[in-house]
Amino acid sequence: MGRRLDDLRTRPAALPAGREPPLRLTVVPLSPLVSRYDQLILDLDGCVYVGHEATPRAAEAIAALRDAQKGIAFVTNNPRHSGEEYVRKLWGLGIRASVADVVTVGGAVQHLLAETTQGASAFVIGTAAFRQHVSDAGLRLLNDTDLATRADVVVVAGTDELTYEDLRVAVLALRRGAEFLATSRDPTYPMPDGLWPGTGAILAAVECGAGRTARVVGKPEPGLFHTALDRLGEGSTLVVGDRLDADVAAARKAGLDAALVLTGGTSAEEATAEQAKAEKPLTVAANLAELVLGPPAP
Repeated sequence: MGRRLDDLRTRPAALPAGREPPLRLTVVPLSPLVSRYDQLILDLDGCVYVGHEATPRAAEAIAALRDAQKGIAFVTNNPRHSGEEYVRKLWGLGIRASVADVVTVGGAVQHLLAETTQGASAFVIGTAAFRQHVSDAGLRLLNDTDLATRADVVVVAGTDELTYEDLRVAVLALRRGAEFLATSRDPTYPMPDGLWPGTGAILAAVECGAGRTARVVGKPEPGLFHTALDRLGEGSTLVVGDRLDADVAAARKAGLDAALVLTGGTSAEEATAEQAKAEKPLTVAANLAELVLGPPAP
């Protein structure tokens, strides 16, 4: 089936030395599993990279997918950055990508708010990039104002700069009847020194204080995958991620096949237990490259 060319206009003007995507002179064969699919949806944190480093041979694996004319979409529950920032990060790791390739939960929240609550007021727990998504949806941000506790909508997303004041304002607004959205329930996200508290950890505190449950926009809800499929077009699709409760669960809700990698939020023991009880077969690989290319040569 035909594939669109990457929009290379999204490429940063300058990349870190030694991080240019390699010029490929030979086609690297794909694994039998991956060869069966027309396109792949790849999670980012814990699958393509951990922190600021790509997972082993991830750039090589993704380049091989492109050489084989496989469609690729990158999907993330991490709300901390914009789509353009994710594209720059991928290029910096030697991975070609365009903004159209990246589906972010921040963009999904913006789309939902623009359709349902445009013109309302909002209090947001999240990064500056995520707050911009809410603002771009047509909502008035009440953060850092005396009216914040009377916001119409409270939106919770991951951030490294959470304060008690954020929790207090969110709880007061919710107890006054504000609508309640969150990007995900991911309790952690992978970093080189271990699992750090994720959006779900922050959300648990807000829900506990407010006595309410948020509507979740990101995985395990299937909406991000539906957006990815809209961009990829028709074709057999494999989802690859590192979390059973997010990536694999969302794939099942979307009716898609899934594969799990062990470079992020799932242990080998947890993966084995899931394989034993899963109704559909679940492929597990050490990392993305082993799934796509097979084990490295001895």
